[in-house]
Amino acid sequence: MFYKGDTGTKYKDRIRSRVFNLKDKKNPELKTRVIKGDISPEQLATMTPDQMASSEMKELRQKLTKEAINDHQMAVVEGTATDLITCGKCKKSNCTYSQMQTRSADEPMTTFVFCNECGNRWKFC
Repeated sequence: MFYKGDTGTKYKDRIRSRVFNLKDKKNPELKTRVIKGDISPEQLATMTPDQMASSEMKELRQKLTKEAINDHQMAVVEGTATDLITCGKCKKSNCTYSQMQTRSADEPMTTFVFCNECGNRWKFC
């Protein structure tokens, strides 16, 4: 990845990132782990920003990722709205469904259902 003597922009940015993360007052864990020897200099050199982040930042990123996934799933709802199907997870009847022929023509269509309340997805024939 990097060659001996390479002091290009990418290399300098990586060094700055390591120094910033080690000096970060909100992330004393990283500095402590390096001092104790839990993280070797070689490991520190190859760590990603996610790996260097504090546990608080990791939790925040995980929460934001989960929210983004949920928002995306809710926004992609297509199909026909119905109150005739009840969700097995939240027991509400606010669902949308679509049907598709997934097997041979003499087999029944597969019905795909999405619960608009909790995001649960399931299918049945």
